[in-house]
Formats: sequence, structure tokens, C-alpha cells
Amino acid sequence: MSALADRLREINAAPSGKKVCAFFDYDGTLLEGFSATAILRARLRSMEFTTGELLDGLMIGLRGCSSEQDYAEVLEATKPAFAGKTYAELLEMGEQLFKQDTAAKLRPQMWQVLRAHRAKGHRIVIASSATRFQIEPIAKQIDADHALATDVEVVDGIVTGRILGRPLWGPGKAAAVRRLAKEYDLDLAASFAYSDGNEDVPYLESVGHPAAVSPQRELRAVAESRGWPILDMHNPSYNRLGMLARTTAFYGSFLGSAAVGFAKGLVSDDGTETMQQSVSAGIDTGFAVAGVNVEVLDGRENLTAARPCVFVFNHQSKLDLPVMIHLIRQDATGVAKKEIRDLPLFGKILQLGGVAFIDRADAGRAIEQLAPVVKKIEEERFSLVVAPEGTRSATPRIGPFKKGPFHIAMNAGVPVVPVVLRNAGELMWRGAQLIKPGTVEVRVLPPIDTSSWVPEKAGEYAEEVRQQFLDALADWPVTAYADGRMTRTMGVFEWREAGK
Repeated sequence: MSALADRLREINAAPSGKKVCAFFDYDGTLLEGFSATAILRARLRSMEFTTGELLDGLMIGLRGCSSEQDYAEVLEATKPAFAGKTYAELLEMGEQLFKQDTAAKLRPQMWQVLRAHRAKGHRIVIASSATRFQIEPIAKQIDADHALATDVEVVDGIVTGRILGRPLWGPGKAAAVRRLAKEYDLDLAASFAYSDGNEDVPYLESVGHPAAVSPQRELRAVAESRGWPILDMHNPSYNRLGMLARTTAFYGSFLGSAAVGFAKGLVSDDGTETMQQSVSAGIDTGFAVAGVNVEVLDGRENLTAARPCVFVFNHQSKLDLPVMIHLIRQDATGVAKKEIRDLPLFGKILQLGGVAFIDRADAGRAIEQLAPVVKKIEEERFSLVVAPEGTRSATPRIGPFKKGPFHIAMNAGVPVVPVVLRNAGELMWRGAQLIKPGTVEVRVLPPIDTSSWVPEKAGEYAEEVRQQFLDALADWPVTAYADGRMTRTMGVFEWREAGK
């Protein structure tokens, strides 16, 4: 049994409710690496970095950080990165750096741990020695109930850089956990905590269920001596030249098949069918050369059982749409703005591919504007493939669902079929340009009857379907591979060590 599997079972067996907390360190725990490196790179790019800062950073790196005083000096050395900026500017900087850089380093295995705690209704807390600007984005992404961080002074909206109170390093973090427990009458004996750092032994000691995550040497020794779980997790790494070659081959196959389908479609009796068959075959070949496998763990029959329908999928990667094309194959439509239809060649390609074009100019007529999609479903018996989140998420988090797809299903009188993609973002993160090899795991949930739905409750239906995605992901067992490969389900409720 893997340590991760044991931990998920332990969470599932724990008491439910907000009296039980799950405390997560950020740098080195939820994140592989340090969020401060993104700030450093941004400062170097903007030429704001001074020689003094560089020398201070080198000295700190050589000396290390082994006490609260050492960490206070680290904060003093990083003061120029914050001082003089508005609080709003720093929060915005943190959000942008998270989306563009840091989110790619999040550990997918820890997201499964987060989901397990969320499913039990536990209180989720980020507890980090980093500044609030660094941890606020991740706190939002995981819907954290609290964010314990090192705070800095703000005067008239301007950050001075001076640290307020005790930094959340080592004993300071443990003290912050105890204060929170006292304020909310929390059951620390039943609570969980996660960290990688040597300094976090007092923090881990404060709960009944500590775990060391890819721990530093001294913490590993403490964890081994006390019998604490050790969760060794590593984001897999691949040769970039190999990834570039595979990605190029994938796009070559996709674009080549689209060109062939377009040419054949122009002279075919059914140009759309010809185009879709060609593109889906090109995607299959592209996935094969890119080392991408799509595995439907359960519910494959739901891909064809209730067509036409509205297929809804969670969106976090550029691979999501190719995966959906691979699964749906044909007799499907997407949605695009009508202006795109008028673009030379590209508009014609989309039109031949079966895309429905809508007029989004008048926001007040949003429902009426969906009529072309409804017509395509009713008259041509096409299924709609759509991401109700509307945009890709930087993390595996499921964002709010828009009501449009559910209005379409109601108006067309067809069911909604949820397609849950667990880990496409691990193979190609939101901001990535290269594809990593691996397996995208999929569950296709049963069709949802919409015959009794009413337009006034579209928002409620959207949230109910979103909850099905959350439940499916939370109940998705995973295991950790010893060689650092991406997590992969071995079978529902079936646990085993990888490679056995």
C-alpha cells in the first residue's frame, strides 16, 4: 500500500465537519519549489533587482535559514520587492505570477489530498511563512477557509515592507495554528497538517495527524523516528527536446488531417462528416506520436447512449478539446462568435467542421442568441461539446459553471452528459506550449434528464452538475509512482503499489 493511498484512507475515516482542520504549508508542500523564485525572475526581467539584493540573496543561500532570526533577515532582504507598492498592486502581481508561472509547479497528488479533505467538509487552511501576496492566489484556488501568512505593514494603501507581528516561520507558524484553533474551537487532535520543511516540526506536532511531504533531511529523520507518514511526491520531468519533437508531431498530424478533411469536404456530399472523421483520425495519430493515451475508466457507454446531447467537460488544458474530439468522434458541434465565420479560410474550416456561430453583441439577448446552436441540435441531430467554466483554469479547481449550456439543453430537449477529465493539465498545463507523455483519465457520467427543467432554475441545475464533477474527482483514487511518473488510477477503490 502506498503512503498516499494510506493517507487518503485515513482522511476518509476521519470525522467530518469544520471542527477538523487540514493545514497546508505552501512552498515545497503544495508547490514543488518556491513561489519566491517567480518574484525573483519577474524582478530580474524588469531590471528592478539591485546588486545589494543579489549579494544578500547569495549570503542567505550560503548560510541557510535555521532560526526565526534568520528568517527575519530573509524578509528584510526581500523588502525592496514590496516596499512602496500599493496593496492592490501586490495582490495583482501575485495573481499574475501564479497564473503564468507558479501554478505549473503545483503537485497534482496534493490536489487529490485537498479534494479528499474538502469532501469530508474539513476546514482548509493555508499556513505559510510566505507573505500574503504569495499565498492569496492559491488560497482562492482551493477555496481555503483561512490563510495564515506573514503580514506586512500597509500605510494609506502603500506597503512599507515592515513585518507585522511574528513571522510564520517554525514556532511562529505553530503559534498561529494554536490561535486559530482557540478562536474557532477546533479539534487539533483530529486535525491534519502537511509540510516539507525542517523548521515545521513544531507546527506538525500541533495536530494529531501530521505528514511530511517530500521532506528535507532533518524533517525526514524526525518523521521516521516518530512514525509520521512520509509522502514523497515529485512532478515528473522530461527532456524538452523530446517534448518539442512530440508536440510538433502532434500539431503536424492535427493540422495535416484538418487540411485533408477540408479538401475532401469541399467536394463531398457531407462535408462536415468528412471533416470530422479526418480530424478525429488525425488526433488519434497525434496522440500516439506524442505519447498521450486517453483512458475511459468508466461510463464509455454514455458517450453514445443519449445522443444528441450536451457534453460538458471541465477545462484546464489545451489538450481538453483534442481529448473531447478523440472521445466524441463525429456528429458534434461547438460554439464560436459569428464574426469568426467571416474570416478568410479559417471561418470556412470551422463552418465545414460543424461549428455553430452565434451573435454575442447584445448581452441582453443572451438566451435568444443561442438559437443557432439549438437549431443544429434539433435539425441536424448534432451534440454540443462545451466547457461550462468558459475558460481554462490554472489549476485542477473546477470553476463556476455558466448557465448557457444548460439553457441550450433545455431548449433543445436533450440530456446533459458530464465528461470528467482528471489530469489533462498535468500533461499540458494551462500556460504550457509543450505536451508531456502520459495518460489522461476520463469518467463519463450518466446522462442527466432535462425534460422537467425550467429556465428560472438554470443556475441551480448548473451548480448541481458542477457538484457531480467535484464528487467524481474527490472519489477518484490515485497512487504515487516510485519513479516520479504522474499519478494514475489503478481502478476504482483498488489500491496497489505501482509496478507490482
